[in-house]
Amino acid sequence: MSPDGGWSPGAAGLGGRVAVIAGATRGIGLAVAYALAGQGVSVVANGRDGDALEETVAEIRGGGGQAVGVCGSAGDDGVAQQMVDAALAEFGALDIAINCAGIAEPPGSTVLTIAPDEFRAQVDAHLMSAFHLVQAAGRVFVEQASGSIVLTGSAASLGMFGGSGYPAAKGGVNALALAAAADLADHHVRVNVVMPGAKSRLSTGDDYVAHIEGLHRRGILDDLTRDAALDPAPPEYVASLYVFLASDAAEHITGNIFSAAGGFIGRFESQQASFVAYRDHKDTSPYSLAELAELLG
Repeated sequence: MSPDGGWSPGAAGLGGRVAVIAGATRGIGLAVAYALAGQGVSVVANGRDGDALEETVAEIRGGGGQAVGVCGSAGDDGVAQQMVDAALAEFGALDIAINCAGIAEPPGSTVLTIAPDEFRAQVDAHLMSAFHLVQAAGRVFVEQASGSIVLTGSAASLGMFGGSGYPAAKGGVNALALAAAADLADHHVRVNVVMPGAKSRLSTGDDYVAHIEGLHRRGILDDLTRDAALDPAPPEYVASLYVFLASDAAEHITGNIFSAAGGFIGRFESQQASFVAYRDHKDTSPYSLAELAELLG
């Protein structure tokens, strides 16, 4: 432990580890990259903007860390594999895979107005980037029987922040993580999700403020949620949860979906259907409309 009671490099099994981070040049992904590098983790950083990527790598190296960059959209075929290949070529290992890649939905977008290509762009940026990273890193992790994958979800997947493509893609991330966690558990590979609330380019600006205020006026967001959405904490407040989930301290945690914003941390319970009715289909007919109305009305 460090003198202030925090982790020191290696204290949680992170010193000497290697991570690939999609969407590592801004916001939450950048905070996660810096946090991991500060724990002695070698980082393969990824982002769409070449200049921002060079700056991120230079900043980590300037602080005494090790980093290389892979430019491109993690949602495109092959980019995640390039990240994994870079980790193995540059650092000789891969232990952690984190996806923070994403884009904002068009301002004012709804399920009635979003264009098909805009919807696909959301799926590519959020869900396909997660899929590509899980697959590329997962193959290495299964071979070595160890590894931690942390994906980024969103409270938007609960339907409380409007939009369509963004929440749909984030809901897909949650489902992918749960399926992958079950699929890879026997290989000692962990998969978890963080649904973060933090100040970033996706949660600032006039369009964002107008969107949140509009949801509040419509009664979709209550006062407390509106106020929190308009005053998010810096991304460093959620970065520590990503680091924890990547570490040996979380070696028994997999298939979990967490919510984190500022000083708040929550864990979602497993989705289970609440009991409504049952009868054996072998000796009864299907429910009539009248019966369903009585049961569900």
